[in-house]
Amino acid sequence: MFEETNKTLVPNEWSLIRDIAFEELDLDKLDDLRANRNELYREIYNIIRSAVNSRGIYLSTEESSRLCDMLCDEINGYGPLRELMEDESVSDILVNGPESIFVERFGKLEKTNKFFINNKQLTEVARRLVNRVGKNIDDTHPLVDARMPDGSRLNVVIPPVALDGASLSIRKFGKGKKSLGELVRFKSMNEAMANFLVIAAKCRMNIIVSGGTGSGKTTLLNALSQFIDNKERIVTLEDAAELRLQQPHVVRMETRIGGEEGRGRVTMRDLLVNSLRMRPDRIIVGECRGEEAFEMLQAMNTGHDGSMSTLHANTPKDALARLESMVMMAQSEIPLSAIRRYITSAVNIIIQAARLPDGSRKIMNITEIVGIESDQIVAQDIFRFEVDEGRDFEGKLQGKFICNGLLKRSKVYENASYHEMTDSLTQLFNEQLLE
Repeated sequence: MFEETNKTLVPNEWSLIRDIAFEELDLDKLDDLRANRNELYREIYNIIRSAVNSRGIYLSTEESSRLCDMLCDEINGYGPLRELMEDESVSDILVNGPESIFVERFGKLEKTNKFFINNKQLTEVARRLVNRVGKNIDDTHPLVDARMPDGSRLNVVIPPVALDGASLSIRKFGKGKKSLGELVRFKSMNEAMANFLVIAAKCRMNIIVSGGTGSGKTTLLNALSQFIDNKERIVTLEDAAELRLQQPHVVRMETRIGGEEGRGRVTMRDLLVNSLRMRPDRIIVGECRGEEAFEMLQAMNTGHDGSMSTLHANTPKDALARLESMVMMAQSEIPLSAIRRYITSAVNIIIQAARLPDGSRKIMNITEIVGIESDQIVAQDIFRFEVDEGRDFEGKLQGKFICNGLLKRSKVYENASYHEMTDSLTQLFNEQLLE
């Protein structure tokens, strides 16, 4: 919970002491000092006490120590965000200004008691983080999206675009990789759903993972990728590399934001077009969000079965509508009826992920694309999650996962015979009949 920060120093005094410390630090020794926090601490502490004594500012030993720690953290990179970066329960860090720092823990947002001395400190920390990844941010380029050295995603917006001071968002790169088994234990899906998805991934079904921000799309894509055969050549395409495939034959590619006038820019569409020339068995697109959808569907339609991607949508129906819109962005001359037939022949399964109001993440639907009737795409739910009324003693929403009993009519069943997995799917079907 949020606690009021210690305000024994007025903002001008905090700012003044910080500025003096940075002016008096020996920049030639700074790299060596960063490597030894104790030496850095002593150096800054002496500067702070000297500044306080020479200017007649009262600062207790405890307050001096606190400010010294804060400046050490700033010099080493993250400033007051260091502890949040080290806290494994934190998945997102959101800074809306010097005194407004939020985190997400277990799907819930909460305000912290962390703060920056002023907007100048916040902006300089953000600029150093951006510089560490080889990018620049200034008044002419006030927006930066980047991947940090540890894999975390960083987004920075500074004035004049950000009206209340610099805004900084960090999506932390999880150190652990969740398996489908762990998602079952977390009650994101049940065991039957996990088994069905294992069979679908092994049988080279083309899969779209749909969901909102923070719903667990990339986590699920990572989990599904564990069931790709080690003999297959996989090409992954992402805006910011988050996928962690363990197979031996993986080619990873990432888009690039161009410099002035877009020079050197590499788009997702560029990567997709190039990937088709790389003899991939499967193509995995971290997120499909624009004109590259046409090339992705083309890949799925031309011998790259088992390809996977994510996109932002709230329901499987919305996901299909988004795919239609994205293809029309690239090929506006193609009639809608032809686009729908193209989607139907390319996409086999849509997995709908969601983050519920209680912070939990659930697989709401596993939907199969059946065909097309009267120029409308026909889809059917194989599994779905139904929310019940009320919550448990922990405040979690109650509900149940339901199988619609359509497993034997699924195209996965047809593909399972080619991959000698019919028995596994039949067993799964029989288990569902008994429930």
